[in-house]
Amino acid sequence: EGRFMGPLHGVPVALKDIYDAAGLVTTAGAGPWAHRRATVDAVSVARLRGAGAVILGKVTTTAFAFRDPTETGNPWNPAHTPGGSSSGSGAAVGSRMVPLALGTQTVGSVLRPAAYCGVVGFKPTHGRISAVGVVPLAWSLDHVGVLCRAVEDAALALAIMAGHDAADPHSVPMPLDDYVGSVASPAAPRLGVLRPLVERAEPDNRAQIDSTLKALRAAGAQVEDAPLAASFEGLPEAGDTVMRAEAAAFHRDLYARHAAEYPVHLGERVKDGQAVRAVDYLAAQTHRRAFRADMASVASRFDALVSPTAPGTAPKGLAFTGDASFCAPWSSAGMPSISLPTGLAPSGLPFAIQLTGAPWSEARLFAAAAWCERAIGFKEAPHA
Repeated sequence: EGRFMGPLHGVPVALKDIYDAAGLVTTAGAGPWAHRRATVDAVSVARLRGAGAVILGKVTTTAFAFRDPTETGNPWNPAHTPGGSSSGSGAAVGSRMVPLALGTQTVGSVLRPAAYCGVVGFKPTHGRISAVGVVPLAWSLDHVGVLCRAVEDAALALAIMAGHDAADPHSVPMPLDDYVGSVASPAAPRLGVLRPLVERAEPDNRAQIDSTLKALRAAGAQVEDAPLAASFEGLPEAGDTVMRAEAAAFHRDLYARHAAEYPVHLGERVKDGQAVRAVDYLAAQTHRRAFRADMASVASRFDALVSPTAPGTAPKGLAFTGDASFCAPWSSAGMPSISLPTGLAPSGLPFAIQLTGAPWSEARLFAAAAWCERAIGFKEAPHA
C-alpha cells in the first residue's frame, strides 16, 4: 500500500522459541506436552511489529531456556556449539539468515551465543524491556535481549522495545534515553578492565583481549584497571540459588504432571529448587543487590567495564553450550552488557569481549561499544 511502517519497515526478525507470537506455536524447545499456540504477541514482539518488523519465525532454544541442548550447530563450524540457550538466535544472525533475533539471558544466554557466533549480543538493565509473553526461567534474572550484526542495530532495537509495562511486575518506570543518537558520533571512551576476570580466561582468549585493549588504547581510548567488588565472592552461588528456587516455582504444576518427560538437566534443577529454603533464597537476593550496588559504583566511573564474554571460543560438540560464568555476574546484578566480536582464532572461530555499564546507562554503554566496534573493525562472516 506504500505506507511507511516504521524504523524496522520490512526487516525480518527471528524469535527465540520462548517468545509468544500471535498464531504461532510456542514450544519452549520442549516436548509436545509443553506446546501451546499463542493468541497474542509478547510485548516486545508487539513493539517490534509496531515498528514495521516482519516476524520471520521461531528459532531453536535449549529446553525451557536451560541447559538441555538443541541440534543447532555454529555457523563458523557446525561441529561446535552456537552457545545457548539462545542457540538458534545466535546461529541465525551469525549465518546472516536475519539481521536481528530476540534472545533471553538468565545467566549468559544472549551474550555467549553472540560471542560464539561472531555477532553483537546485548541485554539491557533488568526491567528495561517487558518480559510479558516470554516463557520465564527465573523472573529475577530473566532479560529480554537481542542478537544483531552491529551496535547501532541493538540501539535501535532497544529504542523500540524499551518502556514501562504495568503488566510486568519486574518492569521499572525509568526515563528513556536517545539510544539511536548515542551511537552516531561517539567519543573515545574510558574503559575499566576487570583484570581478575580477564585472568580467568583461556590463554589464547586472554592474549586476544590484551591485543584488543592495546589497539583500543592506540586509537584513543583511556584504558585502566577497575576493581572487582569483594561481594563477587559467593555471587555465583547466590545467583544459582535464585534461579533454582524461581525455576521450581514456575515449573511446579507442569513438572508434577510431566516429571518423567522433563528434559534431564531442567528436571534436576526443578527438583533441587523445590528444596531451597526461604531464608536461603532471601539471603541470595540480598547478596545480588549488594553486588549490584557495589559494581554500579565502580561502573559509574567508566563508560564501560571490560571482561571476557566467555572463557574462549565455542567448544567442540553440541552436548554442552559453553561456560556462562563471565556473563553471570551482570545477569545477577541486572546491569546492561554487550558482547562485541574482536577477531578470529587460528581455528577460525570468533573471539569476543564483553562491555558492561552501570544500571540504566544503556546510552553511555552503546556509545562506548560503537566506538570500540569501529576501532576494532571486525566485519568477517562465515564462509558458505
